Amino acid sequence: MPFDVASQPLSLPRWGSLSADEGDARLSLTLEGRPLIQLRLVPGEVLAVHLQEICSERVQQALWAACYWLFARDVGCQRLQWHLPDAVPQAQATGLLLATAQAGVYLSERTLFWQLPQPWLGESISAVYPQQMQMSDGKRHPRRAPKPRGEVYRRFDSRLGAWVSLRTLEIEEDLERYSRWQNNPRVAHFWQEQGSLEQHREYLTKLAADPHALTLIGCFDDQPFAYFEAYWAKEDRIAPFCQADDYDRGMHMLVGEESHRGPHKVASWMSALVHYLFLDDPRTQRIVVEPRADNAKMIGYLQDQGFHCDKEFDFPHKRAALVILGRERFFDRCVLV
Repeated sequence: MPFDVASQPLSLPRWGSLSADEGDARLSLTLEGRPLIQLRLVPGEVLAVHLQEICSERVQQALWAACYWLFARDVGCQRLQWHLPDAVPQAQATGLLLATAQAGVYLSERTLFWQLPQPWLGESISAVYPQQMQMSDGKRHPRRAPKPRGEVYRRFDSRLGAWVSLRTLEIEEDLERYSRWQNNPRVAHFWQEQGSLEQHREYLTKLAADPHALTLIGCFDDQPFAYFEAYWAKEDRIAPFCQADDYDRGMHMLVGEESHRGPHKVASWMSALVHYLFLDDPRTQRIVVEPRADNAKMIGYLQDQGFHCDKEFDFPHKRAALVILGRERFFDRCVLV
């Protein structure tokens, strides 16, 4: 649902607070108290956006911010039609603007906008890592990029009024927290990884040395609440069951803090995790998940995010459901705000 832009400013990673003065036919955006862009809006089958004033020092940033505001305020808005006096080559080079046959008229597509890596990825490496095929444990797959360290994703969720972010797990900082979460009977029922601190240290150390796995901590307003494992499906045990492509990703998820359970929180962190995995490498076309087949609640949450249940299959330790989300489907119906 659209939110009340007049009373609710948006926050941007490393940019600060974005606020607006908006009427039926106008939009003025201010970033950190400085005027950024003024627009005249003409509703129609496609919302027409006529530029009136723009900060000449921050043209690219101003156009991006306007797209963000208009797409975030109305999840049903799929396309913007820009009317600009001058071309903006940088915006066209990134896919923020698409040229049309009509001079001075450009399009912004929701599907493309949410695939732009910045500012969500921040300082993390977002360039495409070159491809070289290699063999490991009898599996042929691309060489994987070095793992990132620190925060890899941040977005302000206007529905929660909170920051949702992902950072890499640091064993010395997170071991006790991770062990406490795994020993929670609710978590242990599905993960079956309960144990001592030393057992959990050994487990996390093994993952840290595994190029195909990335361990992450999920945070709301910088407070850790969840643990995620992202992995490259081609090298994983799931590969034979999903016909894994070279850049398919998978994920394991647990919410450790009871105060952050609930469908509204799941919708926020799960969309953030999926968004990050698709942004991390544009060659990733699918995300696969293999929850226990009897975990109806988690499967339902995944389906709410656009995943579909492909089949059930047997791992040695569990009966699993193969649940899949394609890149095109995620961005075509992208409801991030």
